[in-house]
Amino acid sequence: MPASPAAPALPSRPAPDAALASADSAQSVALRNAELSDLLGHLHNCWDNERRSLSRQLHDSLGSSLTALTMHLGMLTLKLPPEPALQERLAQMKQLLLQVVETNRQMQMQLWNDKLEFLGVRVALCEVVDQFGAQQQLQTSCRLPEHDLHCPRSHAVVLLHALEEGLRNVAAHAHASAIDVQVDETPQSITLRLSDNGVGPDTAALQAGGKFGLRTVRERAAYLGGSLTLVAQASGGSMLTVSLPLTTGAPAASPSH
Repeated sequence: MPASPAAPALPSRPAPDAALASADSAQSVALRNAELSDLLGHLHNCWDNERRSLSRQLHDSLGSSLTALTMHLGMLTLKLPPEPALQERLAQMKQLLLQVVETNRQMQMQLWNDKLEFLGVRVALCEVVDQFGAQQQLQTSCRLPEHDLHCPRSHAVVLLHALEEGLRNVAAHAHASAIDVQVDETPQSITLRLSDNGVGPDTAALQAGGKFGLRTVRERAAYLGGSLTLVAQASGGSMLTVSLPLTTGAPAASPSH
């Protein structure tokens, strides 16, 4: 009697426990990434506040002391006899004091751009562009709204950092002769675009290890619910775009110290 044909093999299915474990693992990774993103954003805000506080201390404490020293040295100059050796030493002391005053001023600016706080976002962005154009001998164009930008301080900081990092990238890689900065503001969002006529974007600036400037700004923009992109333009050169929402869904900045 002939043997009956074998039953066709059924496709194997993952065990229910394995499928559930895989889903739980993916959910755990997504939750962990979200927690790390929130932590990174919080740390950036805390770091900004610390830098702002230190800049104020340099201005209020060290700046006042240096001003007093300048006044005392001026009074001392009037009292000393006009001997060449003494006058030369006084001139050296004045020059050294001026260098300390300038170093203190530069440290304050590097720690915290006070123009962002006291003169507004628009002035701070325009001055960064103008200074970059003068230093690099580039043609610059800056198109911003006539009124000052109405955005939280956390957004203003990201816009300023994005512009500074974008300009550093232009100076290092673009070989451009002209740049254009445009800022558009709507009730829903604020967008900054930096374009140049150089050789095109350095894609490694957002991906390769060791180049964390733009990558850090991208993470900060994402923490606020926004985005940062760096793409090639059809007409040549590159365009850096930072877009931030102006909605209640964006995380609030940490309170200043």
